[in-house]
Amino acid sequence: MWHEYRELMTKLKGKDRHFDHLFEKHNDLDDKIKDAEEGRVFLDHLELKSLKKEKLKIKEELGQYLAQKSKEH
Repeated sequence: MWHEYRELMTKLKGKDRHFDHLFEKHNDLDDKIKDAEEGRVFLDHLELKSLKKEKLKIKEELGQYLAQKSKEH
């Protein structure tokens, strides 16, 4: 994910609160989705679909944020 921004992400981690928040939220959603898909946690179809939509929204926001930050650096 965002291989072209790997170096920038390393620079932002722990130094940019907004980036940290989005990155953590994305990872939390990813973990919840995996847990549900692998049967460790029960979520009905609509709950799982909602988590996936939220994760995609955060992923898009992170991508836009990284693109903006890459222009600044």
